[in-house]
Amino acid sequence: MTKNRLSKVLAANGVASRRKCEELIFEGKVTVNGEVILKPQHMVDISKDKISLDGEKVLKTDEKVYYILNKPKGYVCSNDKERFKNIVVDLFPSKHRLFTVGRLDKNTTGLVIVTNDGQLSHRVIHPSFEISKEYLVKTNVEVTAEQLEKISSGVSIERCFVKPQKVTKVRKNTLKIIIQEGKKHEVRELVEQTGLQVQELCRIRIGNLRLGHLEIGHFKKVSLKDLDPVFDGKIG
Repeated sequence: MTKNRLSKVLAANGVASRRKCEELIFEGKVTVNGEVILKPQHMVDISKDKISLDGEKVLKTDEKVYYILNKPKGYVCSNDKERFKNIVVDLFPSKHRLFTVGRLDKNTTGLVIVTNDGQLSHRVIHPSFEISKEYLVKTNVEVTAEQLEKISSGVSIERCFVKPQKVTKVRKNTLKIIIQEGKKHEVRELVEQTGLQVQELCRIRIGNLRLGHLEIGHFKKVSLKDLDPVFDGKIG
């Protein structure tokens, strides 16, 4: 198993945001194999090391559970209850320590994977998988041919040039945009840098896994095998 930074492992396993996890480490609340670790960059192997927060194991041998959720607007993909009022995992009655795989911003709805499987999370966000994501975007006015061309050609976001895989106009003011980069607010930036305003944004696909007819705010339990389409059979 590949080693990862302690702060990253804590965040990936739903303890809190990466920044908050770093604070917990600095405060001496985290131990690895019984030893207090004060450096967030300390490397750990989640298959071997015993990691605890305030004496409670972080990586438990609980049953691994997997859900897909149609995230409602107003909810945040974070486990930091001190910073955010409405977080995605509050929608679940599960006794497991859950977290989201990847993120959608507060005002975006749509497909999110929720699990307690930290190893799955690491594999999903690793760039080598090159997983595409598809979004449905509703704008304030009709999208012109010039704006469509500009979105398709890509834009600069935080000094990085990003270009969508595909952009399709499905109605006067509705687009389907497929991306792979996953930069923060990438789809919104692609659209809004043309002068359009995003009225609704929904993720409808991750890899080959589709949202389908799952209603907003609803979730369903799935198996690891059900998630195989996300990785094109590479998670086994």
